[in-house]
Amino acid sequence: MKRRTLLAAPIALAATRTRAAEKTKILWWHAMTAALADEVTRIANGFNASQSDVEIEAVYKGGYADTLTAVIAASRAGQAPHLVQVFEVGTGTMLAARKAVKPVWELAQETGLAIDPKAYIPAVRGYYSLSDGRMAAMPFNSSTAVMWYNKDAFRKAGLDPDKAPATWQDVRKAAEAIKAKNAAPVSMTTSWPTWIQLEQYSALHNLPFATKSDGFDGLDAELTFNSKAHVKHIERLLEMSKDGTFKYAGRDTAPDPLIISGEAAISFGSSSSRGNLVKSAKYEWAEAYLPYDPEIIKTPMNSIIGGASLWPMTAPGRTPAEYKAVAEFLKYIGKPDVDATWAQNTGYVPVTFAGYELSKQQGYYTKNVGADLPVEQLTRGTVTANTKGLRLGRLPEIRNIIQEELEKALQGGQTAQQAMDVAVTRGNRVLKEFAKAAKA
Repeated sequence: MKRRTLLAAPIALAATRTRAAEKTKILWWHAMTAALADEVTRIANGFNASQSDVEIEAVYKGGYADTLTAVIAASRAGQAPHLVQVFEVGTGTMLAARKAVKPVWELAQETGLAIDPKAYIPAVRGYYSLSDGRMAAMPFNSSTAVMWYNKDAFRKAGLDPDKAPATWQDVRKAAEAIKAKNAAPVSMTTSWPTWIQLEQYSALHNLPFATKSDGFDGLDAELTFNSKAHVKHIERLLEMSKDGTFKYAGRDTAPDPLIISGEAAISFGSSSSRGNLVKSAKYEWAEAYLPYDPEIIKTPMNSIIGGASLWPMTAPGRTPAEYKAVAEFLKYIGKPDVDATWAQNTGYVPVTFAGYELSKQQGYYTKNVGADLPVEQLTRGTVTANTKGLRLGRLPEIRNIIQEELEKALQGGQTAQQAMDVAVTRGNRVLKEFAKAAKA
């Protein structure tokens, strides 16, 4: 008996090692840092523990731009990872990569693992889908833009702290009251000026940012954000900058510290800033819907997303088992409990209806008042050709062009109309170059 037991032990150990060696290995490149990277690792570990056939390894490859550059280089060398996280403005570039990526719809079709696009919030899935609704990438970390405001400053200015300004006319009046009462050093600012004050503004007001359904219907799209309605809004910001009710504090997230510190009374920024406010703000704050202009639209439409999605990649010699493993992981992250936990732990929005409903049932939104507002804003109304998002190549470069022209206008070097006209002209050149390269 003892001998059989002693012999059985190494045999069992060898069998365990063989099973481990037979696991399908999947490599996932991502761009998350600090606490967000920890959550990515938690998801990977959770998936690995949920089954015994696949092992996914999550590897940080730098910021969003660095990760996109790295995967392009790796793909050209035939060494692409199985899965890569790409920011939303890289969607056009990834789609143009053609055979370098394996769209989610194709992955599901080939592996037989159904991934239902209808399970995902329309404004989220739409950004990463083709015009016919087929999903190209898997929604992952999604946010939208909201208005953050300082309730203490509102009280000091004689404003109702429980009633956020709903229209741009109301916002301007509030900013004037805050300045007049010296209720805060900065009446109003905005992070991500191009994303929020042009891209989001276009969606909320059902205005085309570009032709061809904002680029979804073809590479020959042309920019249209120099319309009368767009220019009117930029003129408003220029006027508020001159009278001291609006402070331009830089590009991207550079203005974020102004609202976190309480220096700004009103700020427009990502909904994912909630975590930083909970952790660091020493005053009473709240979030609200992005304002709209009733002279342009009577009822605002849905906002659009920011963040990133996951793209399955191809590579020489990649096996059906590897593609099936990728599909299994994508199904895993779409599970209600995984989606809800990710959103609750990070400040991003749930990307599935079921994840949102589970968070409701768990009482998360009752305990965290306002945390459901971004989802409500994303799901407001019916998605149109102008509210799906943008499908434009080299969009980060176009954003930089807009910033340059906007900054010149803020410095008094040109009018709002001139700024938008020049940005459109320069941006269209970029789009033509991208279309030419994509067709080559």
